[in-house]
Amino acid sequence: MENGNLKLTSSEIGTLWGEYVNGTMTEIVNRYMISILEDESIKKVFEIAIGTWEKQKKQLVFFIEKEGFPVPIGFTESDLNKSVERLFSDTFCLNYLHIMTIHGLLGHTTALSVSVRKDLREFYNSCDNDAKSMYDLTIELLLEKGKFQRDPYFYPNESPEFIATKDFSDGFFGKGRLLSASELISISLNIKKSIMAKTLSIGFSQVAESKEVRKFFEELEKTADENIQALSKIMHKDNLPVPMSWESEVTTSKDSPFSDKLMLYHMGFLAQTAQVYHGTGLAAAMRTDLGVVYEKAILKTLAITKNWFDIMVKNKWLEQPPLAPNRKEIAKEK
Repeated sequence: MENGNLKLTSSEIGTLWGEYVNGTMTEIVNRYMISILEDESIKKVFEIAIGTWEKQKKQLVFFIEKEGFPVPIGFTESDLNKSVERLFSDTFCLNYLHIMTIHGLLGHTTALSVSVRKDLREFYNSCDNDAKSMYDLTIELLLEKGKFQRDPYFYPNESPEFIATKDFSDGFFGKGRLLSASELISISLNIKKSIMAKTLSIGFSQVAESKEVRKFFEELEKTADENIQALSKIMHKDNLPVPMSWESEVTTSKDSPFSDKLMLYHMGFLAQTAQVYHGTGLAAAMRTDLGVVYEKAILKTLAITKNWFDIMVKNKWLEQPPLAPNRKEIAKEK
């Protein structure tokens, strides 16, 4: 049997399904942002992002339909309202595209790692290359405009050193040590992602039609802010600079550019991916105080995700992914 004729595994169809739904969500947000952008250089990058997704979308549909699965509904033009007052600044739009590109890199790599068929591996490899190109474009433009927030600088030691005391893990009682470079990788990224989640929550809470959805965004904003403050406190303690907030990049508009369904799904997506980054941070943390911060963040985000799921199901907004066959039900039908 040729490699390309192998049936898709559950993992492979799952990644295709997820890439399609999440991709259509991002596409709608990108289409809105390109409609409000004033900076032509930022607009060009968004044009590339939209064109790249159109290419990927066609291939995803081909794979899904060839296997006999229904193509997910995802998100469409019905979830977009273009002719409304702008909600976000050009600067935020560019930062948004940069952070979402990081999510794309993680998603494509995960999908590639569970793909067996050669055509899928080649597809996800090309998607990964596209995301790398977009990552470069967004960073270069942010640097050019003086908007890229670089992580703290360290000064080199004269020679390598080994950990010489058990106090290395103590971050509570003053016997410990300063943050390590490996710990700052996750701290910085988690703060930046929480800043974006907080900013989107502020904007979405202004424009959401449903009172229940608005309340959810307000709770998520509070949780994101708590994560930012907890991690920033640890950095401040070591006299390290923290990333800037983006709240001022949200206008006072009360006109919603998106459906409540899209905005709620988007924030659920960010909450779920945040768990991956919290977990990575926890695994890299060698100071007890830092580990506690990540554990609290994980528990809080679990509660947020449960609330998100309940609201999505209640409103019939959450598409069901392909399920394993119910052997008991099949046996009953015979």
